[in-house]
Amino acid sequence: MRPAPLRPHPAPAATPQPAQSAPPRYLTNDEAAAFLRLSPRTLEKQRVIGGGPRFRKFGRRVMYAVTDLEAWADARSFEMTSDPEYAEQHAARPSGAR
Repeated sequence: MRPAPLRPHPAPAATPQPAQSAPPRYLTNDEAAAFLRLSPRTLEKQRVIGGGPRFRKFGRRVMYAVTDLEAWADARSFEMTSDPEYAEQHAARPSGAR
């Protein structure tokens, strides 16, 4: 007697894949720095002296909204160094300041 031929297993019914979770709405200082590829210390300094992205305080915790980080980064996009906005922004700095 011959064994019965193996039958392929029926393909499972298409199960819906869970939607990829949206990125977190708020990031910590370290997460925001990684998102912007900056040092966490840079964001800390910018909170004190100004010029950094908008932030929120929840008790002691400092948080950054992803939308604010993206808006801040978008406001710093230029076509070339001779762009009048770029020149104006960088001429306002005293020489030797970083």
